[in-house]
Amino acid sequence: MEITEMSGPFVFVATNSVVPGRFDAEAGRAPGWARFVDEHEPRLIGFHEYANADGTEVEFVQIHPDTDSFEHHMRVLTEHADPAFRENLTATTSIRVYGTPTEAILAMLRDLAGAGVPITVFPHHLGGFTRD
Repeated sequence: MEITEMSGPFVFVATNSVVPGRFDAEAGRAPGWARFVDEHEPRLIGFHEYANADGTEVEFVQIHPDTDSFEHHMRVLTEHADPAFRENLTATTSIRVYGTPTEAILAMLRDLAGAGVPITVFPHHLGGFTRD
């Protein structure tokens, strides 16, 4: 099978479990954190947090123009960690990456997520578009 690749954004999706009884706190934290990310990461195309219907899980969806932008995001996250994140959310339960991550990104994700967390990579962008 031959795949003709097109240039596409680097998309990251992580699922986290919500600590029982902390959904309202997480819902209150999310808008401020999104504003912080918006102010400190001008290249980031999209940054969203979604909750499932019963408030037991959230997913973070990030759309970056490239892997450099994602690596910058991880540095910002490390330097300005929000302690309420760990108060409201437990372990990451899955990670999905759309685009080709660098080995450094894969190592970083494995370290942050911990053993046993599936990291699924879809490296081949076949088509699509992103609007600014």
